[in-house]
Amino acid sequence: MDQFEQQLHKYADLALKTGVNLQKGQGLIINAPVEAIDFVQIVVEKAYLIGAKDVHVEWKDDRLTYLKMKHAPMEVLETYPTWRKEALESMIEDGYGLLNIYGEDPDLLSDIESKRISAVTKASSIALKKYRDYLMNDKARWSIVGYPTLEWAKKIFPELNDEEAIDQLWHEIFRIARVNQEDPVKAWDAHNKLLENAHQYLNEKKFAKLHFKGPGTDLELALPENHIWAGGAAKAVDGFMFNPNIPTEEVFSMPHKYGVNGKVTSTKPLSYGGQLIDNFTLTFKDGKVVDFQAEQGEEALKNLLEADEDGAKRLGEVAIVPHSSPVSQSGLIFFNTLFDENASCHIALGKAYPTNIQNGSDMNKEELDKNGVNDSIVHEDFMIGSDKLDIDGITVEGEREALFKNGEWAVKF
Repeated sequence: MDQFEQQLHKYADLALKTGVNLQKGQGLIINAPVEAIDFVQIVVEKAYLIGAKDVHVEWKDDRLTYLKMKHAPMEVLETYPTWRKEALESMIEDGYGLLNIYGEDPDLLSDIESKRISAVTKASSIALKKYRDYLMNDKARWSIVGYPTLEWAKKIFPELNDEEAIDQLWHEIFRIARVNQEDPVKAWDAHNKLLENAHQYLNEKKFAKLHFKGPGTDLELALPENHIWAGGAAKAVDGFMFNPNIPTEEVFSMPHKYGVNGKVTSTKPLSYGGQLIDNFTLTFKDGKVVDFQAEQGEEALKNLLEADEDGAKRLGEVAIVPHSSPVSQSGLIFFNTLFDENASCHIALGKAYPTNIQNGSDMNKEELDKNGVNDSIVHEDFMIGSDKLDIDGITVEGEREALFKNGEWAVKF
């Protein structure tokens, strides 16, 4: 076994043991691009050796996705198949874990009409609400890992030939995911502990507001009473720990859905629905986007904000990431939210994680709204951090504490 294959096996172990934390007798759903077949076969074999009772693989082919988006009638795009919805719900209710192996072409749907993309996004979001609620309430263990498909690699490294681009992206993924270390699982245990220290500090402080200040950004976020900061490993309702994202460098919570005011400007492109949205600015009043501009992808941004009646215009997440994170140190823009969000502080339009407020998973829709928890059919992170971003925490009494200076933590944990 050569060095690359050894690292592939370490990566598969990391995805199953640290990511999903697959247990004996449990089923597993894998979503993966067809290009990842060799890696998927390694993952599937390891899953069965762990003791998985079943491994179900959902394949994705970008070319087939493009052809459907280009040619299928609108009534097809506006409808999510009932059989697929019921199958996914059935497996997730039966305790299956979920592993997303992600490597989408950022420009896949760049020439597709926004209304067609919006139709598909809306139909799937509505149909899979129950499925998504299981994931966002930690009722199922899940994880996302990256895989270097050719189009994604060439987007990041256009100056390299195909083989070189894929090799370079593999190098970055292994480094950022700590796969290049002798024992990646132990490395992640140590990293999760550092993130735990950070979110414990913020939970003890119980700030009422956060103030973000940077180029093009002057934004004040109220935090709900009894909000919870989290990050790194999470605990599922079955008591097992898991890592939803590999990589992850963030600690995160939820803004109050009615308490966001000011202006925020993106610092990295957002890949949404196969289209890029770049250099955009949102203006908030009482929690809601009241104005927006984008140098690229403004129509796609408009469709995102109009994905539902109200929730897509409000925030569901605020995340703090130091500029010195391994992703940021690469100096690259990955055109992929899984990676770019871990290079930069970010916020998310749309649904909040109910686990970010005490007893949130037990609240009904009205109780969540009363407590300032946003609901939506979308959840889209976008990056606002840089080496020029400052963040102050503001207490109920109005006292300020510098949390971030020039993109780095200003406090010790």
